[in-house]
Amino acid sequence: MRLMTNEEIRPATPADVPAVKAVTDAAFHPYIERIGVVPHPMEADHAANVAEGKVFVTGEPVSGLVVVEAYEDHLYLDSIAVHPDAHGTGVGGRLLRFVEARARALRLPEVRLCTNAMMWENQKIYPKYGYEVVERRVDGPYDRIHYRKRLG
Repeated sequence: MRLMTNEEIRPATPADVPAVKAVTDAAFHPYIERIGVVPHPMEADHAANVAEGKVFVTGEPVSGLVVVEAYEDHLYLDSIAVHPDAHGTGVGGRLLRFVEARARALRLPEVRLCTNAMMWENQKIYPKYGYEVVERRVDGPYDRIHYRKRLG
């Protein structure tokens, strides 16, 4: 058996579901008060997402994760979560690069994502990685900014 390094990003397994929930909750909990509703990723069916192969994790124990879904013309980054203890360690950047590599491997021309308009930290991060704003749209209780990155 090979030891897992903190650099690797791997498909989540059913055994990872509690960690996926814990990291997602830790990452998004601070936003509940700010946006006035529970962030969408906290309400996800983590077990179903893992079973469907949508979740990829990094770290031992898990310190970050992405939830992605492939469509005909793009890869949708449904959620990215980094445990607060791992902030500033490069986990988020590695995960974003992984998502782009996954899209390329699937021969998809772009990555799309959205973030809550009240999560202003994200609005500083995504443009640094080449994401452009496509639109701002209110979906029920969520005021969302939609981004895309075309892959060359």
